Amino acid sequence: MKLAGSVRMDTIDFMWKSYFRLAVATLAVLALGNCAPLAVGPPNMGGPTVEEREARIASEPTGDFYYGRRYYVEKTRFWGYVRQPREPWSDARLVMMREDRQTVPDRLPETGPPGQRFGYDHNFEYRLDGYFTGNDAYDPNSNQFLPEFMLTGYKLLDRDPGWLFTPQDHYDPRRLTLTPR
Repeated sequence: MKLAGSVRMDTIDFMWKSYFRLAVATLAVLALGNCAPLAVGPPNMGGPTVEEREARIASEPTGDFYYGRRYYVEKTRFWGYVRQPREPWSDARLVMMREDRQTVPDRLPETGPPGQRFGYDHNFEYRLDGYFTGNDAYDPNSNQFLPEFMLTGYKLLDRDPGWLFTPQDHYDPRRLTLTPR
């Protein structure tokens, strides 16, 4: 037989636990909701139609090399996206470049004059020689472990290829906004 006082204490204890669980669930939903990039603006990268991009990729030469698209976001250390020939950009991987054998094209000071500083080649498309090392490297500023690509050579292909993943892409130099969909 329960006393009235203990029933009341059980009810109060149950209510506090319920409120606590609700608060934890709410915080979890809010935190997880911030994991995906948000739409931050209208498309601003220009470029071909989806059909033109698909046709260009389908007709690419193949070989022992990769295609890379420089993706510069202030204060981050990742290089950009890398994919195999004839693969869509949606299959590309955001990478950290290992420069033991070849430095990246924009290996310049971060505070140089415009056009002559780190990241000047944002959205340039390259043919990349090299290989994935099988290791991951940590970019502390974007808080990501990313595949490491050993660069052995490169050739600039296009200074203005347009959008990367979809014609709706929006680039913001201060935030990670371009991710495969």
